[in-house]
Amino acid sequence: MSLENLLASARSWIADDPDAATRAELEAVVARAEGGDDVAAADLADRFAAFLEFGTAGLRGALGAGPNRMNRVVVLRAAAGLTRYLQDSLARRDVTVVIGFDARHNSDVFAADTAAVVTAAGGRALVLPRPLPTPVLAFAIRHLGADAGVMVTASHNPPQDNGYKVYLGDGSQIVPPSDVEIAAAIDTFPTAASVARAEDGWETLTDELAADYVAACGASVGAPAAEPLIVHTALHGVGSATLLEAFEAAGYARPRPVASQEQPDPEFPTVAFPPNPEEPGAIDAALDLARETSPDLVIASDPDADRCAVAVPDPKAATDADPQGWRMLRGDEVGALLGHRALGLITTGAATGADGGPGVVANSIVSSRLLGAMARAAGVPHEETLTGFKWIARVRDIAYGYEEALGYCTAPAVARDKDGISAALAVAELAAGLKADGRTLVDLLDDLAREHGVHASDSFSIRVSDLALMPALMGRLREQPATQIGNVVVAAFHDLAKGDGGLPPTDGLRYLLADGTRVIVRPSGTEPKVKVYLEAIVHVDGDDLAGARTQAAERLAATRAAMEALTAL
Repeated sequence: MSLENLLASARSWIADDPDAATRAELEAVVARAEGGDDVAAADLADRFAAFLEFGTAGLRGALGAGPNRMNRVVVLRAAAGLTRYLQDSLARRDVTVVIGFDARHNSDVFAADTAAVVTAAGGRALVLPRPLPTPVLAFAIRHLGADAGVMVTASHNPPQDNGYKVYLGDGSQIVPPSDVEIAAAIDTFPTAASVARAEDGWETLTDELAADYVAACGASVGAPAAEPLIVHTALHGVGSATLLEAFEAAGYARPRPVASQEQPDPEFPTVAFPPNPEEPGAIDAALDLARETSPDLVIASDPDADRCAVAVPDPKAATDADPQGWRMLRGDEVGALLGHRALGLITTGAATGADGGPGVVANSIVSSRLLGAMARAAGVPHEETLTGFKWIARVRDIAYGYEEALGYCTAPAVARDKDGISAALAVAELAAGLKADGRTLVDLLDDLAREHGVHASDSFSIRVSDLALMPALMGRLREQPATQIGNVVVAAFHDLAKGDGGLPPTDGLRYLLADGTRVIVRPSGTEPKVKVYLEAIVHVDGDDLAGARTQAAERLAATRAAMEALTAL
């Protein structure tokens, strides 16, 4: 688009924008671009390159003016499209939408705008009383009998981002074709001016809703067999108060919070990177407190508290600087631990499936194959799904589901989505039972490896500055499929876009190597990167667990090096 056309588009946007702050922001960019500032012109081109895509569970992007940013215009149009989609698909005007929001910049504003749009269209809007975790919103949808839910959050994205996550009445995130149909409905509202907004008329819920969620979480676990000592960090998100209340409701001692990160803060001041517990260094403050206080484990919530990270003391990882050997468990390790808990509940009849059946366990295609091996040994049905909880949560009769990116559904009757609060309680319950027997989570991981083999996983990402590089990389890997990876023959190659492997089509590639190693390559649905997932399986010979782990680590390292070369841009 020429600069002249960009300036014209920007002026039209300014005239339509109801937000004085983003109007002023864009006016300043326009003035600099008109004055010959190339950086401002490039900024303008990016803001108007496209409309922020309504895709994986909704919208997510940087805050700012323009169609390629998160702002009130984009949110008003999204709310109008969602409401029209609901009214058309349900054939009635009086649809009910429950709306939650976190503590990020403008989350409360976007929530209020959504309520105003739903109300003006003849629907009923129910707004959560304050910034609360995403699982509270997921719980509220079914608890209140709503037709849909909206959560304004960017989860663990950087401070400058926000997002708009959409759920339907079953309490799970949208999947095709609903996302495409909602996007088409959004297109029927080309401007903010085309969207009607009510001045009032929506309902702000009371804290009773949050209390109901806390009570449901507390009831999802048994009484502690011993009292686990826990340090918790909320990473400046909205999870601290709800998590502490849930522990108290379950009869557990409240975890000790990391005071510097306990209160919500949209700037995430003590985290110098995206506030994601998966990132190296993200939970350093919690580990420092753990080294001072010697708890049994550390739990970290991501900013909207739908994910749960766990760190444990491991004597095998001890050093002079860290004599307790604190290490963060991988998502697949926590997934296996919680899977062990779930399988025990299912096989003893203490847990059933969410739809009334005997119970199924599930994980995403990029997660470890260990849960499947455990389920087969226990005689419990297991399913593998596409990546994301929008697929995992839809498994019929799910009793437990997880994905390697720290997402766990341990109580689908509470929230049919990943839930970092109930997952934290489930981890605490498991740790308490082991502590009563003089054992730890690390001991249980060793037992699982001995029984089912060492399942060692790793991953890396190829970040791109130009989004066009992502399909180009995937195309190159498809056109020139590797026959060997790390000197190991590729025994099977699945192009997941064709539905190979029995799953619905998705953009991804799966390699199964002759030694049992698995590689999956897929573009991220929320970030500008292509992700590569690796897993090696080595069965334990006798009691040589250390030898099996060394062999698995060597296989992973060789496979990773080969895949880094294959995916180099």
